[in-house]
Amino acid sequence: MVGRRAFLLSACAWILAASRRRAWAQTADVVEDWSGIPLGARGIPLGWQKYETFGGHPAYDFTIVSDEGRRALDMRAAGDHSTIVREVLVDLDVTPVLAWQWKVMSFPRGADLRARETSDATAHIFVGWPRFPAMLRSRLIGYVWDPFLPAGTILRSAKTSTVTFVIVRSGDAGLGQWTGETRDVAADYRMIYGEEPSRPQAIALSIDTNDTRSPAEALFGPIAFIAH
Repeated sequence: MVGRRAFLLSACAWILAASRRRAWAQTADVVEDWSGIPLGARGIPLGWQKYETFGGHPAYDFTIVSDEGRRALDMRAAGDHSTIVREVLVDLDVTPVLAWQWKVMSFPRGADLRARETSDATAHIFVGWPRFPAMLRSRLIGYVWDPFLPAGTILRSAKTSTVTFVIVRSGDAGLGQWTGETRDVAADYRMIYGEEPSRPQAIALSIDTNDTRSPAEALFGPIAFIAH
């Protein structure tokens, strides 16, 4: 009797989890879950492209790993600025919320996004709206975990006029642990630019330590746009 009850409970749990996965698939526009890339693959992941910044000296010290049961991209930097990008086409009227999982291991020592000479950050994620000419008119919102700037801080990049940072998490609490984040990208765009957003066309992942010349590491798990 106990065995049958345990089986039924297990079956119910499996059915519930499956229904949740189906609901996610119906309401989410998955950007990346790393499942199509072999474990141990290094460098620029399949489906992504390099995006070099002036003076960045990218090393692309990236590895596809399995960490605590989930596929992830382990991003490391030590004195370099490495960024990868992939094209997306997202309807923010349907799925306006960016959802992702990350595990930040360390920050670059001495980094301060407010100053040009120390404008570094551990791995972070951008949503991009390319516009011509790209270096002058494109718009990028970068979501960052910062060592000390308060969560909710909105900060224009000290180096690049097309980039605005949003601090989504602050401090050491949670370092070394998987954390899930959600941001209403459409609402952030309205707040920052004062107008309705068009459809974003790019997602980028970046880790930046070329100014402080110090190491940093973070892992990114699944990334998706979801409905409210």
